[in-house]
Amino acid sequence: MNLLVNIRIALMALRVNRLRSALTMLGIIIGVAAVIAMMAVGSGATAQIQEQIRSIGSNVIIVLSGSTTSGGMRVGAGSVMTLSEDDTKAIADECPAVALAASSTRGTAQVILGNDNWSTVIQGVTPEYLAIRDFQVVNGRPFTWQDVDGATKVALVGHTVVKNLFGGTDPVGQTIRIKKVPFTVIGSLSAKGQSAWGQDQDDIILLPISTAKKKVLGVSQANARAVGAIVAQARSPMVMREAEEQIVALLRQRHRLQPDEDNDFTVRNLVEMFAAQEQAARVMSILLGAIASVSLVVGGIGIMNIMLVSVTERTREIGLRLAVGARARDILTQFLVEAVTLSLIGGLVGIALGLSVSILISYFAMWSTLINGGAVLMAFAFAALVGICFGYYPARKAAFLDPIEALRYE
Repeated sequence: MNLLVNIRIALMALRVNRLRSALTMLGIIIGVAAVIAMMAVGSGATAQIQEQIRSIGSNVIIVLSGSTTSGGMRVGAGSVMTLSEDDTKAIADECPAVALAASSTRGTAQVILGNDNWSTVIQGVTPEYLAIRDFQVVNGRPFTWQDVDGATKVALVGHTVVKNLFGGTDPVGQTIRIKKVPFTVIGSLSAKGQSAWGQDQDDIILLPISTAKKKVLGVSQANARAVGAIVAQARSPMVMREAEEQIVALLRQRHRLQPDEDNDFTVRNLVEMFAAQEQAARVMSILLGAIASVSLVVGGIGIMNIMLVSVTERTREIGLRLAVGARARDILTQFLVEAVTLSLIGGLVGIALGLSVSILISYFAMWSTLINGGAVLMAFAFAALVGICFGYYPARKAAFLDPIEALRYE
């Protein structure tokens, strides 16, 4: 008996007991749908973290001012301006593993355009900052070192500022006022989206650092060249740790810190932090998929149970077929095909349900989901494997029935 005949007999047998077949497939349907939906949630979280890594730039290391200990009083990071523009220049010149370094200082201010206003982040930076953070000027031009040296009153505006202050019109060439100082918008930045800590990276206005300190944010009385942070870019992902160590050693030397003194700055390797989050999301995705696959095993037990009932109900039919010449292999194949058919039909329905659930989760819960073709194939293949494994025992039991005893069965 060939395979096609066995499949036809299996479908006929399943069609006779439609409700029972549907209920038997329910476990497989739920299992496959759960695996696909959970893997989509996990893949979506991983993809979101990867997007956040790309949005902060490549191989970025951030050095923050503070913390310090003075007279027994300890203050946290950012509370004291311990970094300077000279530190930035030294890092760029003397750390071989560092490709670029930029000074940064920031604050918030109300920005006015005509009768409209918008509160946003004002950040004073040097031109290298755009390259390090991968900020693209989509309209207009970036500012240059001539703008920094001349403290020109020019500004680059983020996508959120363009939308809320300019109403989507071209901002280039228009004049905005920040703390009553007029600035000419020379360019707008490409959208970068939300950062890992929930901050809108597009709600920002970039100014030349000299202009920002003199006209908007103010200059430190203790050190006119003090900055809030230094943003550095390592030459490659492989030398991130080396670059971090070189920056720490150089700054400790420049700040004349004794071996027993704590750093008066904080170095943050954002790539390592995001990589750890990405790894955690990936592990969580695998864990969710493993938990969901348990329901597939439960569905397989249901198939085995129903197939055992089917063998008992059809004992006389099996005995008759064996008596007229059917081989044990034919009976084994027939019942095995029935079990696998149940699993495959359940798997196909489960794939449709899993894809629908993934879309609904993304729509209603606003979670980022990413449907992975590999996960869909894996769930379908696992469903088929469950059908083979859990259908084999009932099929074998049917195949090795004694024909005489089977015909006598009431």
